[in-house]
Amino acid sequence: MGLSFDCASKIEIQKILELGVDPSRIIYANTNKPLSFIKYAADNGVSMMTFDCEDGLIKIKKVYPDAKLVLRISPQSNYKVKLDLGKKFGCHPLKASKLLEMAMNLKLNVIGVSFHVGHGCLETGAFAAAIEQSRKVFDIGLAMGFDMHLLDIGGGFPGEIIQNVETNITFEEIAEVANKALDDFFPEKDVRIIAEPGQYYVSSAFTVAVNIITKKIFTDKDTLSPDGDFLDKPTVQNEPTRMYYVNDGIYGCFLLCLTDPGCFVPSHFKDSDEELHNSTIWGPTCDSLDLVIENVKLPELTTGDWIFFKDMGAYSFTTASSFNSMPKVKEYFICEKNYGICSALNYLPIDLASNENVDLNRSVRLKYHT
Repeated sequence: MGLSFDCASKIEIQKILELGVDPSRIIYANTNKPLSFIKYAADNGVSMMTFDCEDGLIKIKKVYPDAKLVLRISPQSNYKVKLDLGKKFGCHPLKASKLLEMAMNLKLNVIGVSFHVGHGCLETGAFAAAIEQSRKVFDIGLAMGFDMHLLDIGGGFPGEIIQNVETNITFEEIAEVANKALDDFFPEKDVRIIAEPGQYYVSSAFTVAVNIITKKIFTDKDTLSPDGDFLDKPTVQNEPTRMYYVNDGIYGCFLLCLTDPGCFVPSHFKDSDEELHNSTIWGPTCDSLDLVIENVKLPELTTGDWIFFKDMGAYSFTTASSFNSMPKVKEYFICEKNYGICSALNYLPIDLASNENVDLNRSVRLKYHT
């Protein structure tokens, strides 16, 4: 497929090299690198890496002066993204000339520019703006005498359409805008364009199934009469909320819910014509921040029922911890008969997966999601 690899750490580089991947197909794209990690890259011929500050250049000069460097910028625009990575990574485009000048004085080799518009891009114009700003930095490098021949347009590409955000842009829509901007600002045929579409590739490959371990009916103050008595027949506006506590949460596969509430949409095995109720899904830990989603409409569920979440391939089980000594999820490979290969990976919290009383046949239905 012609794919290469974006690595963020020594361990990731090591894993990719152990697969037999040539070092030239790896970019060490974490701008914040310990000296020992840079030395490991040098010892193994992983020469392409990013930087965004003076300290980064000094460290690279010290242990890997022959590295092929890519200057990461922080695109400046008002386009909406769910998580702005520019707060942590990248230099302001106006500071790029000083960093390039420092690289020149250190006799380092800068070969290109990179950016990342942010996680969960909500407006396609973010890519056009970032590509235009990259062109300006690119030209500064060329004017200084660097052999600039690479542009990394980063990630931010969606996988499956997310159901509960204000803008549901698709990969195809982003590609249309990005390709036009590349034609306008990087028409040269000798400039290599790379990207980081990890979320696009892996999102739909994974499904998480969670089990309801506790159910509670929550009645807030709006369901009380003026005299302080509970209303026997609450209206739709003050219907009690069904609180479902499940065996995975933000310390497991749902970390993104901290910064992007409601980003994972629950599905269930009930009939589609059942009455829906105000519901909230909580994780299993003792932390009140352990909230998966609130104010979602679900049918009447009970303890022991299963809820599942599609499109969980990105930023899920890889971020799981054992907070409160909660067990991590157990992974199951699901093989589709019509493909004859393992085409999907679904996983369940490990404690319930080993419970003899759990009807795992219900979770097998998830195998049709590939």
